[in-house]
Amino acid sequence: MADGSLPSDAAPAAAPATAPPFVREAHGARLRRWAWTAAGMLMVALGIIGAMLPVMPTTIFLILALACFSRASPRLEHWLLHHPRFGHPLRQWREHRAVSRRGKAMAALGMAIGFVAMCLGHPPWWVIVLVGAMEIAVLIYLLRRPNGPATLPAPAGAESAPATPPKAP
Repeated sequence: MADGSLPSDAAPAAAPATAPPFVREAHGARLRRWAWTAAGMLMVALGIIGAMLPVMPTTIFLILALACFSRASPRLEHWLLHHPRFGHPLRQWREHRAVSRRGKAMAALGMAIGFVAMCLGHPPWWVIVLVGAMEIAVLIYLLRRPNGPATLPAPAGAESAPATPPKAP
């Protein structure tokens, strides 16, 4: 015993039992769901900040939040898709990959204001070139997106009106 060996009547400690595979998978799925939800909440927070600051985008963060919530929480995904202010543009993006003309104009204006504000801070020339190139690439992508459907779908249960008014005789 003085040499660190176990007494002859003591059994070695049993190795810790590992969890069955389905328990490990459930834990992993729960952890992934939690991570996606946390990332979605961070994107919503950044989107809210962007709604208040003209130099920071809103919609892209909410689109990213929607992507996160679609992997983690149907309840939060539904909340975002049916939000009174942000739901329509998010549904337009999801269904048609479309951005409204107003959304495009606001994005371009925000990017221009941000670029001018950055230039007023006298950054190095390579920062101006890099940011300018990225903003031009984003604007080209954004302006090439469709504007969305011409008409909004009628609410469920509402009678549909004719697409064009009848001509007078």
